[in-house]
Amino acid sequence: MSIHVAARIASLAIVALLLGACAGMQRSDPIQVAVVGIEPMKGEGLELRMMVKLRVQNPNDAAIDYDGVYLRLDVMDKTFATGVSDARGSVPRFGEAVIGVPVTVSMLRMMHQAIGMFGGQAPDKVGYRLSGKLNGAGFGARRFQAQGELVLPTSAEPTNEGTGKQEP
Repeated sequence: MSIHVAARIASLAIVALLLGACAGMQRSDPIQVAVVGIEPMKGEGLELRMMVKLRVQNPNDAAIDYDGVYLRLDVMDKTFATGVSDARGSVPRFGEAVIGVPVTVSMLRMMHQAIGMFGGQAPDKVGYRLSGKLNGAGFGARRFQAQGELVLPTSAEPTNEGTGKQEP
């Protein structure tokens, strides 16, 4: 057998293995992630630390094993907080799990956001985007994203209560 024939057979075997691996990979629905809790943590100097609890829902027929979590929170299209965790676990098939991720907000970011929010007219809504990933084995990282708007409280209209004045 010549070297060329052996190389062709090896190439065909590799292509067949790759095609088989691709066929074995199933398409899956994206996971759903929601913030279900935020608890304060001890920080250092110019930072604010919080434990963000995420509810991860798996709408697929196979469990999702994860080994590490990354989280990023953008407010008004600017990074506000980030965090990582080396947590390991599994989200059951057609099930859910709550995962805690410690996040950090630098005071400089917080001041920048406040100046941006209140530099002009105070907004009545603030847009946010939550993104991140559950790291899996090999190429198994599951990315997620959620976004929305937070409605900020507005100052109430002045009333005549407590002034002794009567409305006509």
